[in-house]
Amino acid sequence: KEALRLAFIQHKSFATVLKGVQQQRTIADAFEQSTSGATIVNMMSLDMLIGSGGVLSHAPRRQQAAMMMIDAFLPEGVTRLTVDSIFMMPQLGVLTEVQPKAATEVFEKDCLIHLGTCVAPAGTSKKPGPVMKYTIDLPDGKVSGTLNYLEMKKFELGIQENGLPRKAKAILEPERGYDVGAGRGNKREVELHGGVVGIVLDGRGRPFDLSTISESDRISYLKKWMTELNIYNTASLSGDQ
Repeated sequence: KEALRLAFIQHKSFATVLKGVQQQRTIADAFEQSTSGATIVNMMSLDMLIGSGGVLSHAPRRQQAAMMMIDAFLPEGVTRLTVDSIFMMPQLGVLTEVQPKAATEVFEKDCLIHLGTCVAPAGTSKKPGPVMKYTIDLPDGKVSGTLNYLEMKKFELGIQENGLPRKAKAILEPERGYDVGAGRGNKREVELHGGVVGIVLDGRGRPFDLSTISESDRISYLKKWMTELNIYNTASLSGDQ
């Protein structure tokens, strides 16, 4: 996870505003300006993360790949999680120049492994409490509830017969101080995409920081998260052989 986190930081540093280039600005830019050379990657507006490389592509469980991406990249708001199955994207980039339609079809159905969607409200809390209310219209029925601080939840929403992810409409109502893409405290209605993992609700906050809790509580939370996402078998987490 740490290697992925550092690699992502480096990649974000490459995507920057050009230094020394005069930019045309409007009145709106007066309220939100980035310094020359600052990264242009906005995690809240980023709607899909594609993980590539052997660590993610060949993880023993797809849930492990999803957890590594969530912990390393810390997506905000609503973000689809996918993995490049066999490092096919560079070759497909070349194919688009001669057969764009075929390249797109291979990209969507064969290249990408759709893991699901991560919903991560951005914000922090000083004490336990609700982070977001949610209602998700799943194929098996509607589910609703409250996501609490430092809590993670997972819901099954798989793949269609054509290889593309199933979709579900959702209503997300973050608490004051939290943002899921429509502004702090504002409700958002959105369509969530499923995958081999499903929908993951991440209530750990952004930025994500465990330094304020005790070591015993930290270990307890880690076990809860791994159990909820089915990262390892139950015996491994309980210490049984």
